[in-house]
Amino acid sequence: MLFEFKSRATGSVVMTNDVGKRVLPLIGKTPDPKGIITVEQMPAAIAALEAACRREKELAEAAKEKARRGGRDDPATSTGDADRSDQDDEDDPQLIGICQRVLPLIEMMRTAHAAGKDITWGV
Repeated sequence: MLFEFKSRATGSVVMTNDVGKRVLPLIGKTPDPKGIITVEQMPAAIAALEAACRREKELAEAAKEKARRGGRDDPATSTGDADRSDQDDEDDPQLIGICQRVLPLIEMMRTAHAAGKDITWGV
């Protein structure tokens, strides 16, 4: 299943089922097949997603610092396997953070909020 977010103020934003199920609870929504983010809910939803991005960045920086203090390579840049190609990393969904996944939705919410239009999915 895909989550396709729609608004009369913007184009659509599509998320895979797994990503949608992670993102919707962050903004206080259940990952039901159909739903709505009202204009009134958008400022809080944007703030929640931006906070999730900040937390993710802080955790990544803490992990880098921990790796540095331990004398190990940065886990974000070290593959641990000399034969592993960069293409393998591109196919790993864990390397794409929540921030990268929610930025299109944040922009959609900003535009829809400014236009006074709700965002729906599954409708």
